[in-house]
Amino acid sequence: MRVEGDFIVINKWLLPFSWLYGLGVKLRNFAFELGILKSRSFDVPVISVGNITVGGTGKTPHVEYLAKHLKELFHVAILSRGYKRKSKGFILANAQTTMLDIGDEPYQMKQKFPDVTVAVDKSRCHGIEELVGNDKSLDVILLDDAFQHRYVKPGINILLVDYHRLVIYDTLLPAGRLREPLVAKDRADVVIVTKCPKDLKPMEFRVITKAMHLYPYQNLYFTTLEYDDMQPIFGGESRSLKSLKADEQILLLTGIASPEQMVHDLEPYSKNLTPLTFADHHHFKTKDIQLINETFEKLPQPRCIITTEKDATRLHNVEGLSEEVRRHIYTLPVSIRFMQEQEETFNQYIIGYVRKNSRNSILAKREDDHKPTDSYYSGDRPRTISFRNN
Repeated sequence: MRVEGDFIVINKWLLPFSWLYGLGVKLRNFAFELGILKSRSFDVPVISVGNITVGGTGKTPHVEYLAKHLKELFHVAILSRGYKRKSKGFILANAQTTMLDIGDEPYQMKQKFPDVTVAVDKSRCHGIEELVGNDKSLDVILLDDAFQHRYVKPGINILLVDYHRLVIYDTLLPAGRLREPLVAKDRADVVIVTKCPKDLKPMEFRVITKAMHLYPYQNLYFTTLEYDDMQPIFGGESRSLKSLKADEQILLLTGIASPEQMVHDLEPYSKNLTPLTFADHHHFKTKDIQLINETFEKLPQPRCIITTEKDATRLHNVEGLSEEVRRHIYTLPVSIRFMQEQEETFNQYIIGYVRKNSRNSILAKREDDHKPTDSYYSGDRPRTISFRNN
């Protein structure tokens, strides 16, 4: 096992610049610690999901996991910055909202969970104010990619760490990929090591747990990626990964931060994999569409294109894709699975926090505080227990 990460490359020549960058970050964090810059708390429960590295750690599937499980019990909202959207200010998504209005990831989540409130705002504080003002019945807000947005003080701060690039072996930008010094992980209530191999051994769990050096108040979890059946973007029947033929050519089309994991996961299903990689959140232009058409046409048959859900949101309305491409392009839905039988413990912890801190619970408690203390009200009230995985 390489616990130091499969994809870590540190440019030692840039370390002096990393020191200067780190000084600026430390001054900013120090300003928050002193109260010069203010962190705000809100009456509504807020759960933040984010990272301290450049590149994908699996934020979207983890936010989707939370939304999927919480929406069965609570009124849930997701608030994102809406990276690379063509709009400004606060936008509340509805059935007519486009990907350009709110960005690819929020659009993907709204399409997947139409009954969940989805909004975008560069200012998370303003976004929360708008959400709470628009809907008094809101039970919990999920902040997407907000670990470094310290103007909001969440009730639960979840830090995601890529198994293949553990933060404990990385260094600051630009020599490495850390956006904050390693000490920033101490702000997390929950640390999740993501993208773990499915066959991770018990000894490897113990090695990583010890190497992370977490405090007793912090919970450590491990998740791995799960892929569902491939879904056609432009109509047709779904396909399982097992349906891929031995000689089938696959064009893997990605515009995400870390496509290496997807390449690795698809290799057992096909040895004929041709990656076509674009930058994260890439908006496909005419020349890109031509490249996709030409690259796919050169592949011998049988052949297909596999892309991500995020890329599919940007490809769905582009013009110029050949009919052959449209007939053979599939999106590969991804979700997360907790390892070491940690799922129930995690769910209980999150649900317990929301139940205890929802506005309805707070209002009920305030009413109880003003009730007469006679025998009718002196009995024990029901309590929700939050389980921690220490």
